[in-house]
Amino acid sequence: MATNVYIDGTWVPASGGVIPTCDPATEELLEEVGFADASDVDAAVAAARRAFEDRQWRSMPPVQRARLLFDLADLIEAHAEELAVLETRDQGQPVGISRAVSVTGAAEHFRYYAGWVTKIEGATSPVSFPDTLHYTRREPVGVCALITPWNFPLMILAWKLAPALATGNTVIIKPAEQTPLTSIRLVQLAERVGFPPGVINLVTGDGSTGAALAEHPDVDKVSFTGSTEVGRSIVRASAGNLKRVTLELGGKAPSIIAADADIDAAVAGNIAGSVLNSGQVCAAYTRFYVDRKREDEFVAKLADGVSGMRLGPGLDESTQLGPLVSAEHLRSVEQLVATGPAEGAELVTGGRRAADKGWFFQPTVFAGVKDGMTIATKEIFGPVLSVLSYDDEDELAAVIARANQTEYGLAATVWTKDLTVANRVAEGIRAGAIFINMPSIPDMAAPWGGFKASGWGREMGSLAIDAYTEVKAVWCHYGS
Repeated sequence: MATNVYIDGTWVPASGGVIPTCDPATEELLEEVGFADASDVDAAVAAARRAFEDRQWRSMPPVQRARLLFDLADLIEAHAEELAVLETRDQGQPVGISRAVSVTGAAEHFRYYAGWVTKIEGATSPVSFPDTLHYTRREPVGVCALITPWNFPLMILAWKLAPALATGNTVIIKPAEQTPLTSIRLVQLAERVGFPPGVINLVTGDGSTGAALAEHPDVDKVSFTGSTEVGRSIVRASAGNLKRVTLELGGKAPSIIAADADIDAAVAGNIAGSVLNSGQVCAAYTRFYVDRKREDEFVAKLADGVSGMRLGPGLDESTQLGPLVSAEHLRSVEQLVATGPAEGAELVTGGRRAADKGWFFQPTVFAGVKDGMTIATKEIFGPVLSVLSYDDEDELAAVIARANQTEYGLAATVWTKDLTVANRVAEGIRAGAIFINMPSIPDMAAPWGGFKASGWGREMGSLAIDAYTEVKAVWCHYGS
């Protein structure tokens, strides 16, 4: 089954052969999955188009569509341990994270958007034409390609799939080539629930498979989470039929630690916000702007905190940090970290591969980092923390300006007891989500997305309903 793709309610062999997916903790082959070529993409898009145009799905009574989403949430919960172990083996994250974040988060997203199905409303408008009723309808966009990343494959798929289905769209899922297994299993569970054929389709493959979807003239919308570089290519590919695009891309989140901050709380919160999933989080805190009076204390406690974390296979319940996702990504992190000392930063702890077997990297802290250094500007996507300093709170505006000197704008945080400082930072930072005295923790009820090169549009909350619907205006003249 793993070598098959799911098209029009049937599992069929992929036409392009197979690609491997490996356990990043052991480097061992887990599965070979199907490689969907252009013909498979064409077939999946055609199936989704038929399912959309025959109106069975989008005209289904809302309570019935909601029930399917609730049933899928229940099945995810019933298979929670299986999914958590599969996510950990394929992606590497500690199994406690897989349980509490990935699987539970996926189930709750389907429940949240199941509740929305019966609450998608239009509105009447007081137009200035006599004897005329004007109202709006929210209708599904159409055929949606959902292209997901490798860092939280199950949960981020749920972010996209739940609102897309809730609003009556049909979909083609394309998971990251490194971590396709929980996406495949989720589609198997959806098949058991009984979605109409063609509503949910899945093609596995590499970047060429995703590109074929992004370029396809019969795809109405692409929702993509991944690198900014690939996001730009999707924008270019969307120009042909002007398809709708939602992008959640890279980040280089700053953390501003004020002089009055509770340093112990700031250290604990910043560690939680920086090395979750071994730093493979687009909103991970990576640049720490610390008041110079507290810098030495912060650096010492930060380094002590991360150096004491237990690295190991994600299936070991005592593991706090798992491996990086692939050998390729490990090499990328190593190369970027090497620029730190070369450009004058002080390596305080970590800085190298942590094991001969498995793609583990030590949690790493740099001090004395300057704004223009590579480690302060490039998205590393690993457990690499760069500490920069500023002189006092009189420089708050300057610190905000420094934090904004990046192409990214996904998330940021500030640590302070002063609400004036907190809210000035929240107002001044150009990012989609600002966290005050807490790690970056998305929630299905709150919008998520970035400014600048961190993306277009928002996922989650009510704004995801907007992202997967079009507004139709209806004019009804009832006079003589």
